[in-house]
Formats: sequence, structure tokens, C-alpha cells
Amino acid sequence: MAELSPTAGESNYSQDIQVDEKLVPKKGLSLCSTRYGIALIIHVCNFIAAAQNTVINITMVAMVNTTDHQFQFNGSTEWLPRGPNNAPDSLPAEAPTYDWSPQIQGIIFASAAYGMTLTMALSGYLAGRVGTKRVVGVSLFASSLLVIFSPLAAELGLISLIATRMVQGLVQGSIFGGQNALWERWGPPHERSRLCTIALSGMLLGTFTIVLVGGLISQTLGWPFAFYIFGGIGCVYCPFWFILIYDDPVSHPWINVTEKEYIISSLAQQIHNGLLSALPFIIAWVIGILGGYLADFLLTKNVRLVTVRKIATFLGNFPSSALLVALPYLPPSYITTMTLLTISCGLSPLCQSGIYINALDLAPRYSSFLMGTTRGLANIAALLAPTVSGFLLNQDSEFGWQNVFLLLFAINLSGLIFYLICGDAVVQDWAKGRKLTRL
Repeated sequence: MAELSPTAGESNYSQDIQVDEKLVPKKGLSLCSTRYGIALIIHVCNFIAAAQNTVINITMVAMVNTTDHQFQFNGSTEWLPRGPNNAPDSLPAEAPTYDWSPQIQGIIFASAAYGMTLTMALSGYLAGRVGTKRVVGVSLFASSLLVIFSPLAAELGLISLIATRMVQGLVQGSIFGGQNALWERWGPPHERSRLCTIALSGMLLGTFTIVLVGGLISQTLGWPFAFYIFGGIGCVYCPFWFILIYDDPVSHPWINVTEKEYIISSLAQQIHNGLLSALPFIIAWVIGILGGYLADFLLTKNVRLVTVRKIATFLGNFPSSALLVALPYLPPSYITTMTLLTISCGLSPLCQSGIYINALDLAPRYSSFLMGTTRGLANIAALLAPTVSGFLLNQDSEFGWQNVFLLLFAINLSGLIFYLICGDAVVQDWAKGRKLTRL
């Protein structure tokens, strides 16, 4: 037998150590790590995308010109100096206004939602094929350009604005849906909750910011500048996205070697099912459109508006929640699981014809502000869901998903019961225009 040299023995020992380290991954750097930097970059991207998506909800108050409605910042314009036509002198004279009814405003608001739902499904698959960096980066740049040109589209006509909004919805759906593929390669399983929370919280901050400053910009500079500013921010940010974002740790040129090995080893056993993950969103897109036709059909049959709103909300809320609760108690089956998840996700958009647009019924004059505010509050769910789910799964690995679904059902059911009891569809007194009398 050949005698091993000391050098050879040390080499074999080091190889054994390397194998053991792969079995038990070393934890990389934490908050100062590259993966948390990636989460922060996506946070800013979501901030910009959410602000661009919500800007028209706030500026609509200034864009619409009616006989009893003038733009109001913080609900009143009595403190502003009045001109000969009883209009506030401080409103920008160069900003055009349009005579759009609440129904037309509802169409404008919803025009972006249909395309967004469709591309959220397809973009996830596309990002897995060509890379999140390209899909989200190109989509963010396209969305920014469309936001900048939105005032021009409105000036060209209603059809032009609706078409612009629909295309914007398509590209923004790619922003929100395409970024999920990034965490398949960057997010260690036990850290995905906090990483996704950091990234998704940008949506909440973006909506909060546009609600806070959108009215101020519209009042001082004119509503077109709200589009110009937030569209311009997106255009300026896009080069940083393409420079700093990489689709996986292997291709990142500046990542620490220890962190790279930690992420790769943590994801070694990960299973990819991107097409199946996209299926519920396609079903949701179809059912959401059909739900709108169903609601209008019921109205033609003289069904009360408030009843239609409550029926749509119930059908979109209760069955989808109940299916999730039943899932842990059924015999384990791949087909059954995917079927129930797809149906549950697909039924949810029925609420679009219910509580989602109820603000147009209650307060047409303030519906844009109300919808923007409620959408911002709703984004809290996207912020909390990954964190709470990760906590419950960490506390009880066997019944963790059962607890997640039960909590979801309890929240949805309590909100549904409250809406069914207290919901209304009549214009509220505080939202009606005041009649002016002259002596």
C-alpha cells in the first residue's frame, strides 16, 4: 500500500469538513448581507409601482369638473381666496378638468385591474424563464413612461386614457408577479417571510406617500405633475435596478462567498412548480370579468344595488375561505390540493363587483380618495401575512398551515359579517354636494 503523505491526509480531512458543512449550512451575514440588500431594492421598486398605480385615485378629485364638485384638499376649499366665478384662485389654471361621471371614473379605475391580474400569472412563469431582472426592470420602465404620458392620454380622450391604463395594468402586473421568482433563488426557506415582508412593505409605503402628497401636488402644481413626478422617479430608478439586481447568487459579482454557499445549499432541495402557481391567477382573471357581467345582469333584473354588492362580496369571500379551511382535513392528494387552491383563488375576484367598488355608491365625490386609502390599508395584509404565517409555521410544523387557514377564515368571516350587516349602497349625506343659495 502506498503511504499517504501528511499533505494528502490534511487534504482528505479538509474535504470531509467541507462535506459536513454542506450538510449543515453556515448562516451568512444577516441585515448587512446581499440578500437583504436585494429585498431593500425590491422594496423601493414596489414603492414606486404602488405609487404609480394609486396616483390616479388621488388626482381624480382634481381631474373631474362638475357643477357641484371642485377639488378639495382635506375636504374643504372654503379657506381659499375666491375669484369672480366662485372658484378657488389658488388652483392651477393650466390643469385641465374633465366631465366624467362616477360610472366613467369606475371604468377608469378598473381598467388597470384586469390586465394586472392576467400578467401577474404569466410574468411569474416568464421571470422564471428569462429572469426577474429583465421582466421587472422593463415593466417598471414601461409603467413609468405610461404614467408620464397619462395626462396627455387624458387630453386626447377618454378611450385613450382607458387604453393607457389597461396597458399600464399589464406591465404593473409583471412588476408584482415577476418579482416572486427572485426569491426562489435568493430566499432561504426560513428567511423568506422576513425578506418578502421587507420587499412587499414598499407597496404600503408607496400608497401612503401618494395619498399624503398627491393632493398637495395637485393643488400647488396641478394634477399632471403628480404623474410627471412619480413617473420620473421610476425612470430614474430603473438604471439602478439593472445595475444592482441579479437573478441568482451565482451571477452576483459582489456577494460574499460564505453567503453564496449558504443560500445555494439552503435551496438545494427546493421544488419548482411555476406553471401550477400561475394557474389560480388565470382563473381569477376570468372569474373577475364574469363577476362584473353577473352584477350588471342582476341590476337589470331590478335587484337592489346593495343586495348585488353583498351577494358579490359573499361569493368572493366565504367559499374561498371555507375551501382553505377544509384543505388540511381532506386526505392528502396533489390533485385535490391544487384544485381547491385554484378555486379558492379564482373566486376571490368576485369581490371586485362588491365591496371593492362600494365607495362609488356611498360617496361618488370622494370615491377616488376613499379607494386609494382603503387600498393602502389593504396592503397591510400583504405586509403581515408572510410574517404571521412564518411565525405560526415555526411554532407548530405539523399543524402550522391549519392554523394559518383558520386565522384567515376568522378574519375574512368577521369582515364579511360586518359588511353584510352594516353595508349600504346609498349616497351618504356627508358626500352630497351642498346647495348654494343667493340672497
